[in-house]
Amino acid sequence: MGFLPDIRRVVALCGSRRQTLLFSATMPREIRDLASFLLRDPVEVAVAAVSSAAETVDQAVYHVQRSQKQPLLTHILTGEGVGRALVFTRTKHGADKVVRKLGLSGIRAEAIHGNKSQNHRLRALDAFRSGAVRVLVASDLAARGLDVDGITHVVNFEIPNEPETYVHRIGRTGRAGASGKAISLCEGEERGYLADIERMMRRRVPVAEVPAGLPQLPPDLAPERRGPPPGRGRPGGGGGYQGRRDPHRSGHSSPGQRQGGSHHHHNRRGPA
Repeated sequence: MGFLPDIRRVVALCGSRRQTLLFSATMPREIRDLASFLLRDPVEVAVAAVSSAAETVDQAVYHVQRSQKQPLLTHILTGEGVGRALVFTRTKHGADKVVRKLGLSGIRAEAIHGNKSQNHRLRALDAFRSGAVRVLVASDLAARGLDVDGITHVVNFEIPNEPETYVHRIGRTGRAGASGKAISLCEGEERGYLADIERMMRRRVPVAEVPAGLPQLPPDLAPERRGPPPGRGRPGGGGGYQGRRDPHRSGHSSPGQRQGGSHHHHNRRGPA
């Protein structure tokens, strides 16, 4: 979220003989890179992988074309039972674009992401918590640590390329025994990401029918949904799994780098 330069300055002022510990709820490539910069020969401790969503979250996926996503999102957010909704995009630009188009449809929404000032993010969160704004559009980084009660719907406007991120996203609803809905809008290029998610959870996400009035997906583009989801390595979501890599990101991830769950790196011998 823009703090890496500060972290580097602090580390540069620390002595070479020190003990360093790094904690993270997930371990994507960016955090791996940070760990390799901060730590030397670390011991890694990981809890059980994040592989399943709460039973109180009702999941569904719409298979759509990209042009269908915005009108479908508007349809969902104006439906019955939608109280407080959290919408996820993969990019900052995408979040701003969704907010603008929702505004044109008469739905007031706020965006939070790394390009927004801290004051703007705090104001947006306050408006979301108070109910002045009932739709918050967020990037994954900006939503880390976000804890708002009463979120009835989580909408994945874009499918995350990290399967564990999906579980973290939809876990924002269905808390403390309350029920919630998690809806994903999946275009053709994202089906591989969806397959990774289903493989990790070892369950299919139920397919919802695109509402009448929206352009329908041509039959030759409709996805095949046959058979149970493939298994994933060892029980509990362990090794042997390599998910799809975002084509817009560089670098390759090893199976260990794709495990979910909380991670703790313990430095044994000083800095990198």
